[in-house]
Amino acid sequence: MKIKTIIAIFGVVFSMNAAADVTNAEKLVYKYTNIAHSVNPSYQAPSITDGKIFFNRKFKTPSGKEAACASCHTNNPANVGKNIVTNKEIPPLAPRVNTKRFTDLEKVEEEFTKHCNDILGADCAPAEKANFIAYLLTETKPSK
Repeated sequence: MKIKTIIAIFGVVFSMNAAADVTNAEKLVYKYTNIAHSVNPSYQAPSITDGKIFFNRKFKTPSGKEAACASCHTNNPANVGKNIVTNKEIPPLAPRVNTKRFTDLEKVEEEFTKHCNDILGADCAPAEKANFIAYLLTETKPSK
């Protein structure tokens, strides 16, 4: 399945509230998919399942502690999270819930670099980024 088809499906299946942010998120999925495919031609399309696994997978951080994206952002990226170090509230990651999440693409790149290095000790691979954002696009309802 080609990435353009995946993007079209996102647009048809989900309502378009916060359209600009969703569109930006979709553009990033497309961008990272193309980069991932150029690095590894067998990579064809983002995997929502792999994105969810990545989001919840615990990594040993460079400081020696275990952490996952879900450690701060909860197991549902549509929920409000809390920083495990500062206890500061974090707005939802899911762009269909948080209308401000993907408005600044430069900031998205900076946050990926910062958080991937904090958790993984290196930048995330383009395929991981594509999968991650594709997963975020599917989360539409906060847990009760």
